[in-house]
Amino acid sequence: MKNKLSVLLILGLLCAAQPAEAKKAPKAEKTDTYEMLNLFGEVMERAKNSYVEEVDDKKLIESAINGMLVSLDPHSSYLDAQSFKYMNEQTKGKFGGLGIEVTMEQGVVKVVSPIDDTPASKAGLKPGDYIVNIDGENVMGMTLNDAVDKMRGKVGTKVKLNIRRLNEKPFDVTLKREEIKIQSVKNDIKADDVAYIRITSFSEDVDANVEKAVKKAQKELKGKLKGIVLDVRNNPGGLLDQAVGVSDLFLNQGEIVSTRSRNEEDTVRYSAKSGDITDGLPIVVLINDGSASASEIVAGALQDHKRAVILGEKSFGKGSVQTVVPLGKYGAMRLTTARYYTPSGRSIQAKGIEPDVEVHPAKVEEIVSAYNFSEAEYGNALKNESADKAAKDKKTDKKAKDKNEEWRKDYQLARAVDLVKALGIYHSGN
Repeated sequence: MKNKLSVLLILGLLCAAQPAEAKKAPKAEKTDTYEMLNLFGEVMERAKNSYVEEVDDKKLIESAINGMLVSLDPHSSYLDAQSFKYMNEQTKGKFGGLGIEVTMEQGVVKVVSPIDDTPASKAGLKPGDYIVNIDGENVMGMTLNDAVDKMRGKVGTKVKLNIRRLNEKPFDVTLKREEIKIQSVKNDIKADDVAYIRITSFSEDVDANVEKAVKKAQKELKGKLKGIVLDVRNNPGGLLDQAVGVSDLFLNQGEIVSTRSRNEEDTVRYSAKSGDITDGLPIVVLINDGSASASEIVAGALQDHKRAVILGEKSFGKGSVQTVVPLGKYGAMRLTTARYYTPSGRSIQAKGIEPDVEVHPAKVEEIVSAYNFSEAEYGNALKNESADKAAKDKKTDKKAKDKNEEWRKDYQLARAVDLVKALGIYHSGN
């Protein structure tokens, strides 16, 4: 009796959720649904009564719901009440854990991107790493939510991960959990006249903070700002409205992004309002394989409008829209409901954004010539009276310059700044 009641309850919920068109479906299709729901009830009852260990109804039903959703694509899932709470904290820019954005691929957890200044980034985790073991427990067979729950925990406690990385032997890394407070926007002045703006994630108020960073640079440089480097490397994405807001800051008009579901009438287009806060100054957007979702929306919009040069490596390719549907005290469901398209109609999904200028991370070393002699080394060379003082001043200036240009060790960033300065010369000449 209880089994039949469960099946009827589930069926009632499904029927209540069906659109008008679905209610007119052929009778045979409805019969199949009844049969499959009856099968579900039988399997659940058998698992509950015959499994080697006792399990409760809640665990079985939640696992069944999650299994249904994760079978659709890697980004649809069921969020229990605790997971839903974590998700809300993350979009507000504060949560506990390791500071790592992950997805599920081939049964194991794949790193999309570590977040700046978190245990994951400090430990050297990289986009594309696979987490195959958590505290001695194999990830294979876990759901993504289960794996994420195991990586979260009390602040100050440790977790051991086994990592597999392309072309390297598997290795272990132990991380200490921290309260993750994300500073989503960081800014600085590079090479005296280029504004560097780093966006680590698209959480709340990012567009307002980017606008503040631009205005701050304009004020500091008093009209000498050559251009902007917008860095979204290893940015896993976030809120759609923030991606639209950031893009709108630099565009005068036109479409920013569109979302298209399977029903054409549900297409939503987001367009820029008039006004570019930089008055057309050159922009270079830095991307890599850890730039996903909202990061790709910004890069794609500025690229299609020829408003920015995209530099770096091809982005992650997450071009799908997830809608989070609250389920009361039971948490929420996250369901993929649409795809993102750039202004020119390109789908980001599984393709990513190709950079205009491809630059891979690299280490630049100065080449010292074997024949490195100067006039001063000749024994009978004429003396320079002010040479000693000039040499000391030069040495002091070099130390200061080396310290201020430590960022140039980041090869991609150095190339982006050089490109902005070159474009700035052209822009000022017009």
